Amino acid sequence: MWSNHSAAPFLLTGFLGSEEIHHWISIPFFAIYFSILSGNGTLLFLIWNDPSLHEPMYYFLAVLAGTDLGMTLTTLPTVLGLLLLDRREIAQGACFTQSYFIHSLAIVESGVLLAMAYDRFIAICAPLRYNSILTNSRVMKIGLGVVLRGFVSIVPPIVPLYWFPYCHSHVLSHAFCLHQDVMKLACADITFNHLYPILLAALIFFLDALIIVFSYVLILKTVMGIASGEERAKALNTCVSHISCVLVFYITVIGLTFIHRFGRHAPHVVHVTMSYVYFLFPPFMNPIVYSIKTKQIQRSIMHLFSVCSRA
Repeated sequence: MWSNHSAAPFLLTGFLGSEEIHHWISIPFFAIYFSILSGNGTLLFLIWNDPSLHEPMYYFLAVLAGTDLGMTLTTLPTVLGLLLLDRREIAQGACFTQSYFIHSLAIVESGVLLAMAYDRFIAICAPLRYNSILTNSRVMKIGLGVVLRGFVSIVPPIVPLYWFPYCHSHVLSHAFCLHQDVMKLACADITFNHLYPILLAALIFFLDALIIVFSYVLILKTVMGIASGEERAKALNTCVSHISCVLVFYITVIGLTFIHRFGRHAPHVVHVTMSYVYFLFPPFMNPIVYSIKTKQIQRSIMHLFSVCSRA
C-alpha cells in the first residue's frame, strides 16, 4: 500500500481558486508561448542563413535562443495541458526529467550570458586580437563547456529524486516540476538536496554575475579612455543588448530565489506568478531586445521580409 502511494503520479497545480477560468488564462499564455517560439526560432533561422551573422557574438546569441526555446518547450506541455485540458497528473519519471531540463537550461543560460560578456570584453578591450582569440573552434569549445556545465552540474540533486519514497501529499505548487518543490514531498533525508542547490547557486549564478560585472567594469574603463565621444557611444551601444538580457535574467532569478527562501507567508498566487515571470519573461524579451538594438539583425529581418514579399 505504502509503495503504491510512493509510486503514484504527482499532481500539478495552476492558479488556485481560479480553476473555472483556467481556459481564459490559457489565452495569454498561448500568445506568450507563440511569441517566444516564433521570436527565438526566427533568430536561429537568421543566424543560420545570413553569412553576415556568422560571428562569435551571434553564435553565442544562437545558443541563447536555443536555450530559451528548450526551456519553453520543457514547460509548455504541462502548463497548457493543465490550463486547457485540466490535465493535472504527471508521472514521477516525467516530472523528474522535466525538473532536470528546467534547472540545467537555467544554468546554461547563465553560462551563455557569461560567454557573451567575454565576447564583448575581447571586442572592446582587445579589438585587434578579437579574430585570433575567438576562433570558430574556441567558440565551439566555450559553447560546449557552457552546455556541459549546465547538464552535468544538476545531475547530483536530480538522481536521488528517482529513488526517494513519496508517502506524503503528491500535490506540487506549480504547473511544472521544480526540484525544490518535489524534494519537499519526499519521506527521506533531503539534507543534500537542500544544501547542494544553495552551493550551486553561489558557485554558478552568483559567480557568473560577479564575473559579468567585473568584465563591464574593465569595458567601461577601456571605453572612458577613448578620446572621441562618438566612438565611446558606438562601443557602449554594442553592449546595450547584452546588458539588457543580463538584467532581465538575473533580476528574475533573484526575485524567484527571494520568494522561495523568504516568502513562505506570501500568497500562493505571488509564488506562481513569479515562477511564470522567471520562465517566460527572459525568453520573451531576449529576441525583442536584440531585434531592436542590433542593426545587423534588423537588416537581416528586413532582407527576410523583402525575400518573402517577392516570393
